[in-house]
Amino acid sequence: MFGEKLMAARRPRTMPSSTTSSAQVGDPDLVGSLADTTFTDLGVPDRLAAALATVGITTPFPIQAATLPDSLAGRDLLGRGRTGSGKTYAFLLPVLARLVADRTSRKPGRPRALILAPTRELASQIDATLAPLARALSLRTLTVFGGVGYQPQISRLRAGVDIVVACPGRLTDHICSGHVRLDAVEITVLDEADHMADLGFLPAVRRLLDQTPRDGQRLLFSATLDAGVNGLVQRYLTDPATHHVDSAQSPVQTMTHHVLHVRHDGRLPVLVDLAAAPGRTLVFTRTKRGAKTLARQLVASGVPAVELHGDLSQSARTKNLRAFSQGSANTLVATDIAARGLHVDDIAQVIHADPPAGHKAYLHRSGRTARAGADGTVITLMTDDQVADVRALTRRAGITPRTSKMRPGDASLAELVPGERSFVAPPAESVHAPKKSRHRRAKAPTRTGPARARAGSSTGRAPGAAAFSAGRRRAARRK
Repeated sequence: MFGEKLMAARRPRTMPSSTTSSAQVGDPDLVGSLADTTFTDLGVPDRLAAALATVGITTPFPIQAATLPDSLAGRDLLGRGRTGSGKTYAFLLPVLARLVADRTSRKPGRPRALILAPTRELASQIDATLAPLARALSLRTLTVFGGVGYQPQISRLRAGVDIVVACPGRLTDHICSGHVRLDAVEITVLDEADHMADLGFLPAVRRLLDQTPRDGQRLLFSATLDAGVNGLVQRYLTDPATHHVDSAQSPVQTMTHHVLHVRHDGRLPVLVDLAAAPGRTLVFTRTKRGAKTLARQLVASGVPAVELHGDLSQSARTKNLRAFSQGSANTLVATDIAARGLHVDDIAQVIHADPPAGHKAYLHRSGRTARAGADGTVITLMTDDQVADVRALTRRAGITPRTSKMRPGDASLAELVPGERSFVAPPAESVHAPKKSRHRRAKAPTRTGPARARAGSSTGRAPGAAAFSAGRRRAARRK
């Protein structure tokens, strides 16, 4: 009863019991209708709108225009749509507006807002978007995820933070060790809930949500409602406003899809040609080893490239993402770890060097380009043995790509991705690294183990006899 009274007080009685809207991001008519709409028109506080203007954000995207009136009014919200539609600001603005409106004193280990994300990369990018706005409003933020030390996070939690952007695992660790409590959280955001489900995080997410106040506001964003996500909606969202904005299955009008039918021996030369074109290129492989190998092959071919996969330390991931976003390497070779939550501006093309296993992975990979109305090109490299799988994949994804047979040096490559190709001299170590690696592996057995035993047996003694005799001589001298 007490919780119901608080909830009733939080949600305005003038709001309808259910609100549903749909919009297509990139729709020219809709974008044009928003051209004269400002964030203050949608209810964003003046101080926060001014902070947005300082980072160049002045006109709301459709998902922001659709959701902000409800979320700023304090309603729970379910947003369904693809990444790249502007949804990060759609949930950050109500978080910031709520905290600014009620300047409760900051308490050690008790954040007032919680944003949950499935991956370190997504958590970092959410915080990068959040940080300049939070600083302008004198709010403190903290990212909490694994792969880095505990102590810096613990120290900042003890000092007090307003907003925690976290992955479920490390946040659970801090709760279990008593360094953070969630009983003061006023607003909780769950971003990419379907990806949380894919990674098996929903049990941990439920345990975390159970520790937040029942009367707190909750915003959930997900491309789909399958894989247990609907259970979260039913259990944790109260009378949510629902907005369908550019669903994951809907076509992106500014994205073009191509399938290049290549020979096995032509796959790498074609990829090198495409990656050497102007603009940022994101290349996907299925395996971590494949990403590592392909990145080295591109570098050896004169294309500056970095890798991103689960075998890298957090510092290496951060360094490589910085190189890609700042332009010192225009090509990023990644596994599906980058298919969700990676936002780098102006990715001109996404290349599926290895076609993904499923159509959802294809759509999420492809969604790294043509974001927020920009143009983008998606290219899938297909060999003879992949024809049937790629056809089924694109059919399930609901797209009709242009399919062409392609050979290295084909003039149509320049038509597909125009611009002068640029190459750099590969570093010496990238050319000689494979040879060194084989040399080390060949020599390693001669230092220990069976090879050492065989070397000892060539003297006519049994393995270990020389060491045994030396021990006897030392013992005799001691006597």
